[in-house]
Amino acid sequence: MASQSLYSLFSYPPQASFTFPLFCPQLGQGRKKPMPRPLYRGFSGGGRSSSRDSVDSIYQAKDFGENGYGHDVMNPAATNRSRQSLTFSFLMLGLAVLTVLALSGSLYWAISISSSPRGNIYHGYRKLQEQVVADLSNVGELSLGIARLKELEFCPPEYENYVPCYYNVSENFDLIDPVVTVEFERNCISNTEKGCLILSPANYRIPLRWPSGKDFIWKENVKITGQEFSSGSLTKRMMVEEEQISFRSDSLMVDGVEDYTHQIAEMIGLRNESNFIEAGVRTVLDIGCGFGSFGAHLFSKQLLSLCIANYEASGSQVQLTLERGIPAMIGSFSSRQLPYPYLSFDMLHCARCGIEWEKNDGISLVEVDRLLRPGGYFVWTSQMNTHRSLRDKENQKKWSVIRDFAENLCWDMLPQQDETIIWKKTSKKKCYSSRKGGPPICGKSHDIESPYYQPLNPCIAGMRSQRWVPIECRTPWPSRARLNSTELDIYGVHPEDFDEDAARWSSVVYNYWSLLSPLIFSDHPKRPGDEDPSPPFNMLRNVLDMNAHFGGFNAALLDAGKSAWVMNVVPTSSPNYLPLIFDRGFVGVQHDWCEAFPTYPRTYDMVHADGLLSLESGQKHRCSMLDIFLEIDRILRPEGWVIIRDTTNLVETARSLTAQLRWDARLMELDSSSNEKLLVCQKPFYRKQQ
Repeated sequence: MASQSLYSLFSYPPQASFTFPLFCPQLGQGRKKPMPRPLYRGFSGGGRSSSRDSVDSIYQAKDFGENGYGHDVMNPAATNRSRQSLTFSFLMLGLAVLTVLALSGSLYWAISISSSPRGNIYHGYRKLQEQVVADLSNVGELSLGIARLKELEFCPPEYENYVPCYYNVSENFDLIDPVVTVEFERNCISNTEKGCLILSPANYRIPLRWPSGKDFIWKENVKITGQEFSSGSLTKRMMVEEEQISFRSDSLMVDGVEDYTHQIAEMIGLRNESNFIEAGVRTVLDIGCGFGSFGAHLFSKQLLSLCIANYEASGSQVQLTLERGIPAMIGSFSSRQLPYPYLSFDMLHCARCGIEWEKNDGISLVEVDRLLRPGGYFVWTSQMNTHRSLRDKENQKKWSVIRDFAENLCWDMLPQQDETIIWKKTSKKKCYSSRKGGPPICGKSHDIESPYYQPLNPCIAGMRSQRWVPIECRTPWPSRARLNSTELDIYGVHPEDFDEDAARWSSVVYNYWSLLSPLIFSDHPKRPGDEDPSPPFNMLRNVLDMNAHFGGFNAALLDAGKSAWVMNVVPTSSPNYLPLIFDRGFVGVQHDWCEAFPTYPRTYDMVHADGLLSLESGQKHRCSMLDIFLEIDRILRPEGWVIIRDTTNLVETARSLTAQLRWDARLMELDSSSNEKLLVCQKPFYRKQQ
């Protein structure tokens, strides 16, 4: 049932049998008729005699005068009348012939039906019925001023891993040296070309269900070469098998991640990694995350780790991490601020992430400080930190620059172990006034809470914010997700509005599950040929909310016990509640939906949009609805789902576009008093261009 298409689910079941109506055009009505006679009996003598009698009557015509006596037909006056009668008789003859031919055709059709198998009759009737429905649909769309649009073409094969705004089509990948690190700056240029649909790789397979997909992925689903798994850091190793790539913790290739995490906990002063939550650590930004093994392990401890890494032509850290079901997106410390608010993460982690922190006057460390909450931790693991490496004078110089700069940021360095150093950001504002040097405090005009890819700012941000709260003083997870009235007041949100939003999403998620559980939301999904999986296996893992508002959809999924994570997106054109979302213990990003989302194709199982079309329709048409839908199709996995809730006219317009995208779709009514509708779509799995 899980693989059943949306069309088959919502189409009407075929009838077992029915009486086929015989339509008689000459009679202008349809009626049931007895079995007609065979065609060889059709032209009987009765038909011809009727015609002959009509012709003979021409030669027997008489003209009756006023006295009632007849005149001879050769009389001149009678001759004109005779010619008129002759013309009329020929017309009647033609009409009779046409009637006979039509009746004989009807008899032939009836006999062919009676001698045809019932299945053929039914098929013909269904085809006729479907054509009528399609014609009526066209008429309805034209009456609304919506032209029926042509299906979009499939993109060429080189677009398989196409990421707009970064390095474009992969046709030049062979020219890139895989050993040399290449940084691709985000550069979004308006694209006026006609869009196309990105196909999956030739041997692409639907990802394994969570949590099995955390440890194994299909090798052909990602672009990878031998360079990526021949070497790498502790969190960037894997075992390549015949068809799969393994990340299992008991594998020799990745063993030590658990010990490494335990070591970090001890350095902080905790008994083990299970105590991170008690210390106020919930959200982690994993810089250059390898293939997500660190974040995968933290997830089992109720921590939420978001991986960021540069765009990579092959062996992408972001692509492989998302394929495993771990949060990730393309991001770089190179020259621009990341699209997250200041004071948003409890920990930042860099394990051989390749960033040279001493460069550019330590401006990358300033960005770390901007993102880190008071009392938060910066974990840096690097080969340069070993005693052997520090014997080199150049490394000593680099290390001294980093250590002194961290001190001027009011970071306290904890005792070092092996390659790992941990700094703790101060919780006391007075530290900044007692410094002898270092970056200045940002002025009010430069202290932007949620910058959108702005240039890196060489000043300390967030000092004026009411969100300057040490992580030890925050409500522990999971209670953190339910903000109190004092916390809500920081964002200008009334508790009644927040509670109403929470109640609404709890009801909505329950209804989504009830509506679609046979297909996607079941805790026991099954495809043809699969063995019955054991709970809590779930094929829905990576979810993107395009207009997250307070993060209510995310909270409702967690309350319902679903093993999904949500990328909460706050559009740049909407009120910015992204700081609230982070303070609830979730992750998200600010984004302009007229630009490409910073991820690879086929990375999300579901895309959810509540009110987004209304929001974007008021933006003076910076981009079309089709442009947004094409981006949804790019990032959605085959067999992935789209749920759109919006005003009736916008949802109906969106419904007309789904045919262009080749999505299966169903339009659903909500409350009768509501001006909103629900559009549920599924992206088909196209293995090759059709």
